[in-house]
Amino acid sequence: MNWDSHTQEKFKLMISKMPVFHRRIAEEAVTLKAQENANARGAALVSEEDVISALFSDVPKPFYSLMIRLLEDVGFDYRKYGYPRNTNSHE
Repeated sequence: MNWDSHTQEKFKLMISKMPVFHRRIAEEAVTLKAQENANARGAALVSEEDVISALFSDVPKPFYSLMIRLLEDVGFDYRKYGYPRNTNSHE
């Protein structure tokens, strides 16, 4: 599935800032979930919202603070999509 180019750039930058031993698994898991999110919306492209939703649904609790820092570092505005949500166990 195709990605919005700006979203893909930020996602790749975010992955590059992760500890080396997390990169491959994080990239694979989030890519798959983001594409599922886009398909569920009937979208032709993976959007920023799809990636952010994938991250908040799949990132294990011990890595939550790292994820938030990386989202902010690369310019993903997760708050505009309503994250973190009150029902999220990470809060």
